[in-house]
Amino acid sequence: MAVRKTKTPVIEVQARPGLPLGMPAATFLRDYWQKRPLLIRGAFPDFETPLQPEDLAGLACEETALARLISHDRATDGWTVRTGPFQEEDFPGMPDHDWTLLVQDVDKWDPDVRALLSHFSFLPRWRMDDVMISFAATGGSVGAHVDQYDVFLLQAHGHRRWQIDASESIKGKRPPLDFRPDVELKLLQRFKPTHDWVLEPGDMLYLPPNVPHNGVAEDPCLTFSFGMRAPASAELISDYLDTLIMDADEAIRYQDPDLKVPEDPNEIDAVAMNRVVQALNAIRMNDPDRLGDWFGRFITTYRAAGDVVASGQPLPRHDVEAALAEGIELGRHPWARLAWRRAKKGASLYCSGLEFALPVKDAQALAGAEQIGAPLYQKLSAKGRDALHELIAGGYYQLLDGDAFDDEDDFDDEDGDEGIAEYEIIDATDTVEVVEDEDVQANVHEVTVHEDGVEVIVDFDDSDDDAEGTDGHGGKA
Repeated sequence: MAVRKTKTPVIEVQARPGLPLGMPAATFLRDYWQKRPLLIRGAFPDFETPLQPEDLAGLACEETALARLISHDRATDGWTVRTGPFQEEDFPGMPDHDWTLLVQDVDKWDPDVRALLSHFSFLPRWRMDDVMISFAATGGSVGAHVDQYDVFLLQAHGHRRWQIDASESIKGKRPPLDFRPDVELKLLQRFKPTHDWVLEPGDMLYLPPNVPHNGVAEDPCLTFSFGMRAPASAELISDYLDTLIMDADEAIRYQDPDLKVPEDPNEIDAVAMNRVVQALNAIRMNDPDRLGDWFGRFITTYRAAGDVVASGQPLPRHDVEAALAEGIELGRHPWARLAWRRAKKGASLYCSGLEFALPVKDAQALAGAEQIGAPLYQKLSAKGRDALHELIAGGYYQLLDGDAFDDEDDFDDEDGDEGIAEYEIIDATDTVEVVEDEDVQANVHEVTVHEDGVEVIVDFDDSDDDAEGTDGHGGKA
């Protein structure tokens, strides 16, 4: 009997009305997500960029923006990297070729860019990290490299040539991933593309992790990069162990009340190791919900470049409710990250590391709402409203129409100060502890949830085989 051959999925498709991926989302996730790249022609038909190159340059001059400028000298094949913030006078003197400006987290600064995230609702929202935008002069590039996360590259303006090496997904052969030792960027020593395309506005290229790729501007162009959050196993283990240690009882120690005379007093025998395991098990989280709560707090703060704080005194609760009744809405701070999960009882809502126990409907509604008006507020339970007001006090939500309180009957606090909290972003890039791949790597062999705890089997390797990419979401360019 002849064996039926499995058809290899194509790597280039044309989007269709109602199918922006060129296929149902479930098919994309089954055949492409973290498996093989995909070029989608016309994914955003008639796309017009909501942001111009001069807007990006202006943002790169902001004190808290994460920006880099990468230049390539073709004569020497040399690369230089400058980090922002930049000055306005830096850009007029730039040549008309061979340089790229990259700015991360543009979705936190521009609401029109942020609105594009709704097109990726087929993915968990908490998996989306940021929208990085690059402007490239003709010939501009960041070199051939790989990324350690999934990324969607949307051509927003102009044309960019993308070359990729898809040999692993189409031939089963992993390409060499050695890096050049002579440049600051982590560029590949060898790059042999299997596919070569020129993308125009509205085209989008999806790349799973570790696919070598190189993009070069055919003319001055803008590319929007939608990157995923992909914490390394070492980061997960490190943060999780910190939580275990913080909750550990100092009274729980290694014990051996059944100790017998050893055959060799210098040997650490199997019985002793069993006692070590018991001591470690004693500090494990014995409630799987606590593991979920740790991850919810972790993932809503992971790779945060800034913290949200309230500026000034928040409005009293009755004033907020009066404002909502007048049709004013609450807007979520662009740096606030929300997610939720089901718990044994109800649900847990997470916002930038904070945690609230809520009914499922409240957690769903708050996590999914960028803006909150009176109708949604009225649907919240008492617990949901309490959580929302706590988030307002922390600066995570703010009334969108501040001019509504300029009349004589302003909602002022007792001291006469205006009560509307203003957003403030604190630069935290220097305080984020990063576990470098070249320093340590963790291989998690097994994670098992038992009735009495969570067992994590992990080993560490100090080799430097893997490295983060240079597109910017991993902060390694």
